[in-house]
Amino acid sequence: MQSLEIRAQKGKEIADVFGSINRLDETTYKVKSQRLDMYYEVLSTERGWSCQCADHQFRGVKCKHIWAVEFSFAIRRLVQKEVVIEPVNISNCPKCKSENVKKAGIRKNKYGNIQKFQCKDCSYWFTVNLGFEHMKHSPQAISSAMQLYFSGESLRHTQDFLALQGVKISYVGIYKWINKYISLMQKYLNKIQPQVGNAWRTDEVYVKVRGNPKYLFAMMDDETRFWIAQEVADHKGTSDVKPMFREAQRIAGKNPTSIISDGASNFAEATTNVFYNRNLTRDEQVKHIRDITFDGERHNNKQERFNGEFRDREKVIRGVKKADSPIFQGAQIYHNFIKPHMALKDEMTPAEAAGIKVQGDNRWITLIQNAQLTTVNTNKIGSELTRS
Repeated sequence: MQSLEIRAQKGKEIADVFGSINRLDETTYKVKSQRLDMYYEVLSTERGWSCQCADHQFRGVKCKHIWAVEFSFAIRRLVQKEVVIEPVNISNCPKCKSENVKKAGIRKNKYGNIQKFQCKDCSYWFTVNLGFEHMKHSPQAISSAMQLYFSGESLRHTQDFLALQGVKISYVGIYKWINKYISLMQKYLNKIQPQVGNAWRTDEVYVKVRGNPKYLFAMMDDETRFWIAQEVADHKGTSDVKPMFREAQRIAGKNPTSIISDGASNFAEATTNVFYNRNLTRDEQVKHIRDITFDGERHNNKQERFNGEFRDREKVIRGVKKADSPIFQGAQIYHNFIKPHMALKDEMTPAEAAGIKVQGDNRWITLIQNAQLTTVNTNKIGSELTRS
């Protein structure tokens, strides 16, 4: 009989080989045999782990395949790096570049309050409104409008709420805010790689664009609920979704081990076309898990709940005006970085579960200011390279 140490060592050897462990869902794994050209199914049950192999079935011991799954958890936790997006702090005087600055009161006007600063070295007074330069209204008013809109209110209801707070803005103006800042944040967030799992779910949800039927395809990580990529297309089962699969591959920086869908042929075709690796055997390729029903053994409940979340949002806005509307990208940012999810530990956001932590009392302002700061620094570098 193999000792505990030997089984653990063999499990570690399996976990160290890429593609040897495929996560099908949150309770089911396929672990490749070390000697045979086959996979064993490892299940997480109320009584603990269970494996199909003879060692576990007949001896009742913790086999190397169960050890491999547990080691894969530990390895992933070890390599996962947390990205912390902090509120932007003012550290330099724009006149003498000194870092010896202090907060010096509030500048008040009819549109809101702006923090004032004073340099202790040169006594220069200045204000910084990073990300909200030349805006008539305060960052708090703008971020409140975005929070209201993406949490389910219409543009006109958002306008009415702001009016009660003394903020006079038309619903067209609110849409312009959304268009501007969603574009800014999306460019910034696309450069940050989430630490997603190995099983991804994909599905489509019906939307109307200028009254015409369209479908929003979405790719979501099974473990963290992180919305990885999206695509708006004309048809449900025949549209080319390979661009979305490639975008998900780029953002995640890796291939999944399995794709879970409702079984549409375009999902299967995209899985084979985008994720195929000629250096892997047939059993090691990315698996497409199809024919899933809501109540079946293999179900797509998480994706269906996500679809319901977007349907509730789409009902309020009564359709979308264009296929590249900021509403789609904004819904993705809100889902990933702003909204806590009860199904995740400590009601984290999907971004936090994927190793991206947004700090500050107002996450919208934190994201906007960091996005603007990155844009400013990128422009400075570009200017310096051009001059040189």
